[in-house]
Amino acid sequence: MTETNHVPPKTLQKYEKVWPNKTILDYLKQCVENSPNKEAIIDGRSRYTYSELSKKVERVALGLYHYGLRKGDVISVQLPNWNEFVIVHYAATMLGAITNPLIPIYRDREIGYMVKTASSKMIVIPDHFRGFCYTDMIERLRGDWPELDHVFVIGDEVPGEMKAFTELSEFNWEDTLNHHSLETTHEPNDVTEIIFTSGTTGLPKGVMHTHNTLCMSTNYWIERLRLTDEDVMFMPSTFGHQTGFGYGVRLPTTIGGTAVYQDIWNPEQFLQSVEKERISFTASATPFLQDVVQFENVKSFNLKTLRAFVSLGAPIPRPLVKEAKENVPFTILSGWGQTENGLVTLTKLDDSTEKLTETDGCPFPEMMIKTVDENGNECEANEEAPYSKGLHFSSATFISQNRHLNLRDNWFITGDRATIDVDGYVRITGRDKDIIIRGGENIPVAYIENVLYEHPDIKGAQVVAVPDERLQEKACAIVELVPKASHLTLSELQSYLKDKGVAKQYWPEYLEVIDEFPRTPSGKVQKYKLRDMLKTKA
Repeated sequence: MTETNHVPPKTLQKYEKVWPNKTILDYLKQCVENSPNKEAIIDGRSRYTYSELSKKVERVALGLYHYGLRKGDVISVQLPNWNEFVIVHYAATMLGAITNPLIPIYRDREIGYMVKTASSKMIVIPDHFRGFCYTDMIERLRGDWPELDHVFVIGDEVPGEMKAFTELSEFNWEDTLNHHSLETTHEPNDVTEIIFTSGTTGLPKGVMHTHNTLCMSTNYWIERLRLTDEDVMFMPSTFGHQTGFGYGVRLPTTIGGTAVYQDIWNPEQFLQSVEKERISFTASATPFLQDVVQFENVKSFNLKTLRAFVSLGAPIPRPLVKEAKENVPFTILSGWGQTENGLVTLTKLDDSTEKLTETDGCPFPEMMIKTVDENGNECEANEEAPYSKGLHFSSATFISQNRHLNLRDNWFITGDRATIDVDGYVRITGRDKDIIIRGGENIPVAYIENVLYEHPDIKGAQVVAVPDERLQEKACAIVELVPKASHLTLSELQSYLKDKGVAKQYWPEYLEVIDEFPRTPSGKVQKYKLRDMLKTKA
């Protein structure tokens, strides 16, 4: 495992002053002391109180110790949103080991690269999930992982060279091992997670987080959402992504609340869970929000307990926020973040309608953000420019071969384009790589996409560049249609934009209709795949 790009010591000293200097185990212990019989986890397969959860975590930790997991070792976890994911992470933390969350939909190419790059000593998988055999995949890849010692499988089909997870969770390790095995020193600045970016632009990079960086990230949420131990969180986003891991696996224990997990997204089941379990907030990708807002019978459900739906991973189409005001009683909060940092900006529950519908929120305390021009000069309010953020709390450490932080004067260049208004609220307008320059003039991609989204026959729209010899680039609209729409022509689309008052030079000059956008597990549209698709067709 290669470490690069450590935070400068002076920067570390500055931000240590606001870090909580705790680990997730400190919060778990507090929950057991204060509310041992309170439900901690509900996942559709089981329910755990905090007392039961703590005992299971200790048992699994002893089992992992028996099989050789020690402080600084890496254990990869490729599981759906099941209770075992939480248990393994807490148990690994108890030993001072590092958790490597992996997204369940990843296959040979991604898993082969990530487990090898992380130098994982163990991996935990299901035998099957959604029709895929994970044990077969591991057997294909294992020969290329020299560091891997053990594979633990949840399910009935366990190959001979692998071990059933029940050997960890059901065997009475307490009777055979001394609890002194768990007396590992936990330093808040120790690395506790290695997670890989979602790969919107290509090969993912591994990001290392400490206890402090993760605890600080969840604390920001707690303050902004006004969360207490009375809250019940619903988490459908995969634990293999930072949203699910940070705010699904860890946040509920941090507040002493209850977590309700869903392993396969289903908007109707979510709405039913809000009624049954009295869900008070949730966080997920923008497509999930769209599914809920546009669910046929959404108004028939009692959603009074649900205060907020935090939409992450991809920009929220502004018309969707307005549509939600008509269909659902909860507040939609928009935020922006990265795997490297967690959430950076988020709107507030009491923000004005304008802020809620037209921005991606303001930064959390100690978060430093700015927009700069091509020369590195800070921009005026509401001036679109490349977006930077300071090294506020991320460990800013990557693992992989020859990877480096995109830094300028200790500012992290995010690759986004954004505006910051006079109140400090950010609006993400696109990615640097998404800019379309037609005859020397920039086409406002995000603006065109939002206008197209309002078309009654369009479910989703992306605008990407097509090379042109004379004008350098032209715009191509790639759209998903709503189920009732059978077709859409380029002339119809251009007529619609004309009626909306969009300048002609901004109109897409090509149109592609597809069934579904390629997305990362966090819901981000992979525009580079759309560009590749157009190149293939050309």
